[in-house]
Amino acid sequence: MLQSKYHWNISPYDLEASRQLQQQLEIPALLASLLVTRGISNSEDASKFLDHSLMELHDPYQMSGIEEAVPRIRKAVDAGERILIYGDYDADGLSSTALMIELMRTLQANFEFYIPHRSKEGYGLHNHVLKQAHDNGVSLIVTVDTGISAVEQIAYAAELGIDVIVTDHHEPPAKLPEAYTLINPKLPYCPYPFKGLAGVGVAYKLAYALLGKDTPAAWLELVALGTIADLMPLTDENRVLVRMGLEQMTASSFPGISALLHTAGWNQGEVTSTNVAFGLAPRINAAGRMSHAFSALDVLTATSMEVAEDLAEKLDLLNRERQQLVDDIVGEAFKRIEAKEAAGTLPDVLVVAGEGWNVGVVGIVASKILERYYRPTLVLGIDVATGECKGSARSIPGFDIYEALTYCDALLDHYGGHPSAAGMSLHRDRLEEFEQRLNEFARNVLRPEHFIPSLQADLECRLREITLPVIEQLAQLAPFGMGNPSPRLLVRGAELLDYRQMGKDGKHLKLTIRQDGSMIEAVAFGKGEIFKLLTPEARVDLVVEAGINEWNGQRKPQLFIQDISIPHLQVFDYRDPLDPGTKIEELQQGILKTSYCSAGSMAAVSSRRADLLAVGHLEGTSVWVYDQEQGISPGRSESDRGDAVTVKTLFVIELPDSADIWNKMLTSFVNLERVFLLHPRSSVDTIEAPSRERFKQVYIFLRKYAGQDECLEERVIAELMSRFGISRRMLYFILDIFVELDFIVRGEGRITVNSAPSKRPLESASGYQSLGLLAEMEQILLHEEVPQITEWITCQLQGVS
Repeated sequence: MLQSKYHWNISPYDLEASRQLQQQLEIPALLASLLVTRGISNSEDASKFLDHSLMELHDPYQMSGIEEAVPRIRKAVDAGERILIYGDYDADGLSSTALMIELMRTLQANFEFYIPHRSKEGYGLHNHVLKQAHDNGVSLIVTVDTGISAVEQIAYAAELGIDVIVTDHHEPPAKLPEAYTLINPKLPYCPYPFKGLAGVGVAYKLAYALLGKDTPAAWLELVALGTIADLMPLTDENRVLVRMGLEQMTASSFPGISALLHTAGWNQGEVTSTNVAFGLAPRINAAGRMSHAFSALDVLTATSMEVAEDLAEKLDLLNRERQQLVDDIVGEAFKRIEAKEAAGTLPDVLVVAGEGWNVGVVGIVASKILERYYRPTLVLGIDVATGECKGSARSIPGFDIYEALTYCDALLDHYGGHPSAAGMSLHRDRLEEFEQRLNEFARNVLRPEHFIPSLQADLECRLREITLPVIEQLAQLAPFGMGNPSPRLLVRGAELLDYRQMGKDGKHLKLTIRQDGSMIEAVAFGKGEIFKLLTPEARVDLVVEAGINEWNGQRKPQLFIQDISIPHLQVFDYRDPLDPGTKIEELQQGILKTSYCSAGSMAAVSSRRADLLAVGHLEGTSVWVYDQEQGISPGRSESDRGDAVTVKTLFVIELPDSADIWNKMLTSFVNLERVFLLHPRSSVDTIEAPSRERFKQVYIFLRKYAGQDECLEERVIAELMSRFGISRRMLYFILDIFVELDFIVRGEGRITVNSAPSKRPLESASGYQSLGLLAEMEQILLHEEVPQITEWITCQLQGVS
């Protein structure tokens, strides 16, 4: 058994609506079903969704503030006023700044631009920059992806005689800045019909209001980049903007974007949202995280391919350094959280801070911590000299982190963001109280169900439905991202034909699965650890995304695994090990490296005859011995029998003396998921399945032998072993059954045959029945192969549950 990482939710499914849509649009059934599960069941809406155009974009003048901004910018351009573009250091802010630079170049404006340093200055407008702008003769500032919370800074700009036009998309605070005008679709009074634009989307709307149909289509590349990188919903007009932008990228007008795509491994063909999200965005963000964002802006605004390629290589190197730095901080953060977890004090909201931690990467660290612990997480870097803490937060559905920070605003110097991600700064002296306040807020918001991560699957299907033509049709649903995820399909009960690790250090997993005769390869990135927990006999349930694998001119379907589950017990065959203790230690170390098993969930079981000291030193593996009455009992004095319920992985070192003990053991390990067999396969004292013929053979011999002067038990057993080839252990069972039936009497080393035995049938003896069950158990566990053993243990578990 392998538990899924997520709780799987299946979207509601309307079979009749899907059939109608399939017939009306003449599309594959799977594509029709996916449209319906996404709330698109009307044929007209579906056609528009599959074949959209720029005609679907909203009028920019519907956005509050644009009507005031356009004439002010035109006036500044005509009068030769000095204009400052003030941006942000993330990929959305840099895309916005690059787009505004393109606009100002087109307008032939007199302008300059500024991006704050992420760690030295932090997010937002800063008075020293405004003062410098004033000294440079700036009379108009246009912000992009920032400014909606800059109340004091914009007031200071007004004192300097500078007008400020704010274009932003972040959540507006209760008190708004008194700027020349505010452009943000999220303003409570703004009638703009779509609130999900990225910062670059808002900047594009302003540019389009100024240029109209003369707005270059190439600028949509920047819109696509910023929108995808900032995880904005790819719905409504974002879907149109991003799709058009991605189409432009295939033959980009920006040397920097082309250079970055090639650096990230793209060579030719369609540019997808995945190329942007995992190729472009991390490299652009690396500049602000590791150095200054100006280097990324230089790439985006480069006019020479030679210069762009050189800059792109430098960003790629920065990104690699960033990856290593993140790994180091994540490791340190995990140790701190694990200490709280071990002490039983893991809070609902995790706050970790470290001296000297690079504040440029703490958001990524927070994401990785959230992925492991599934709790709202805040990670802060502490400036040792000043005590100032700057950090980033990542949250889970149902917990608005921006609202939580607002609850703590008295402790914060600055904060801003979205319900799922935010940034903040405060002094280290307030950290403890800050954590307390956050968890106080969480106690009124979070419920147990919030801490269970979920994965939404669009629908359940069979492998035969996932064909190459169908996957090509599914591409019409793109671009994929927030609000319009790549279709996720649930496949149940697939046979596992082959599995292996791939990539550096076996980081990834590749499966070959089969169902109803259809066979397909499936790849699980970052899940190579699962390899140790798979068996050839496994039947897997998968949540997957479908794609196309192109190699050497061939194209075939390929699945990308999002989550995996094995819903049945698994048996691993390591019978006849040279040293059970060493083998268990080896297996334990491998298993604990996975995130699917934890210390305390593993146990080893054997008889009291086994050398339990061989495994007794293994930390995190409990030791149990077989017990006639209860099935098992703790092998260590400090253990409690109730601990058996926590066991999910069982190492069987030796078999018990009876099937009854085995069944009682299974009754105790009620949450068992996997069994590792490490017992010897052969035994000189084999047990036979009881038969009337064998018992008759022994009884006749005893009656004859008992007529002699002495009927010594040891002599009888030796003679029976020699004459009939019966093992000593088997003979003991037979003699015990004869005693139970009152056929013989055993005592003082002698056997006496009753002259007038009872007439009870052989099968009525409980010992006879127990012997049959024991023989069956040993035959299966000693001699059968894993499929038969798995089926037998599964039946045993069902029988005792």
